[in-house]
Amino acid sequence: MPESIREEYIRKNPRSAELYPRFREVFPSGGAGHDGYVAEPFPIAIARGQGSRKWDVDGNEYVDYGLGSASLLLGHSHPAVTEALQRALPNGSHYGAPVEAMLEWGEKVHNLIPCADKVRFVGSGAESTMLAMRVARAFTGKEKIIRWESHYHGWHDYVMPGNLAPFDVPASTGIPQGAVDSVIVLPPDLDALEQTLANNNDIAGVITEGSGASYGTVPLAPGFLDGVRRLTRQYGVVMILDEVITGFRWSPGGLQQRLGIDPDLCTLAKILTGGLPGGAVAGRADIMQVMEQTGDSDHDRFQRVLHGGTFNANPYCAATGNAALEVVATGEMQNTADRMAERLRAGLREIMSRYEVAATVYGEASTFHVYFGGTTIEGLDANTLKSAPPAIQSAFRQALQVRGVDLMSRTSGVLSGVHTEADIDQSLEAADGAIRAMIDEGLLRHG
Repeated sequence: MPESIREEYIRKNPRSAELYPRFREVFPSGGAGHDGYVAEPFPIAIARGQGSRKWDVDGNEYVDYGLGSASLLLGHSHPAVTEALQRALPNGSHYGAPVEAMLEWGEKVHNLIPCADKVRFVGSGAESTMLAMRVARAFTGKEKIIRWESHYHGWHDYVMPGNLAPFDVPASTGIPQGAVDSVIVLPPDLDALEQTLANNNDIAGVITEGSGASYGTVPLAPGFLDGVRRLTRQYGVVMILDEVITGFRWSPGGLQQRLGIDPDLCTLAKILTGGLPGGAVAGRADIMQVMEQTGDSDHDRFQRVLHGGTFNANPYCAATGNAALEVVATGEMQNTADRMAERLRAGLREIMSRYEVAATVYGEASTFHVYFGGTTIEGLDANTLKSAPPAIQSAFRQALQVRGVDLMSRTSGVLSGVHTEADIDQSLEAADGAIRAMIDEGLLRHG
């Protein structure tokens, strides 16, 4: 009898299996440092990455579509980024003072991102959405933030309401009721937004993941962002565009440049730093002015947004961020990533069609998603698109892993500007084998 997907996964990863109990002994949440790393029967431990590939502790090689949770548009260990870090390393990691590299980095953001009149660096993508919300509240003098069901904006208290279904319950315990009460969760519907804005005079801002929920897993309707921009402007509300993933990926100027959207504030991270920790809030000068210190003690204590952060724009991240954005600015990486993503999506569609599997392959820019549950996603909401049976999702990813391909999540991923046609061809061969294995195990129906 041939090995099952699970059995092959276990056989090919003995060192990862050996390490797993030690991870469990030290770390909570399945022995992982991130909830998304948890896997059954154990996660694969990675040793190194180069270009479009990574290698695990057992020596297995993967075409990588996770890319540091979408941070690595330039691929693993891009020479410009690693050389910039190597030059910065001997000079020290922290001075407790501004560095010239930070200024150059900020100028690059200002020049690339259309809404970036002013920029403030932070320590992560989650910190960027947290600060953007605070800035919006301070600027408007109002308290509530509108967010959309299932959109992901990090893990802090103010974005836990509405993150996971059921959307009327925070995605985590430990969230104060005050944080829940300060957030209004809506389905992504412009009529619902207009009705809420018209009937509530305490709305500070509307935050939107520009691609749709979870980097486009739940796409937005055409014209949706234009509608959000029109209504927020009409009602004097701050439009926050979450570009933590789309920033610099959809284009050198992010999704806002590609679609011609003019948000008041945007949040950035991931590609911003070349894959190191960090983030930023960028936006209109008059809104960002709420962070200005004037020297007036009353103003600076009671009328401005306080913001700290020990490692904001530290010399190492400023160095790698500068190097990454220098490459990003040409648009070549985005063009290659988009082209390879379309080749991958087309090949995956052909495989699903050939095996007559009820699955849909979709995605924008350099992303791809596979929905096991039907041959179209039209009219499907977040509850449906994110609720494919866990056994099918896990089996798909593991069946690809044992064939030398890894994803960002169980059924989706992103591409880099260094993926090649050979990478795509290898990935499609792996996907063909994965689907056949899932059919053989009775996880998918053929025909």
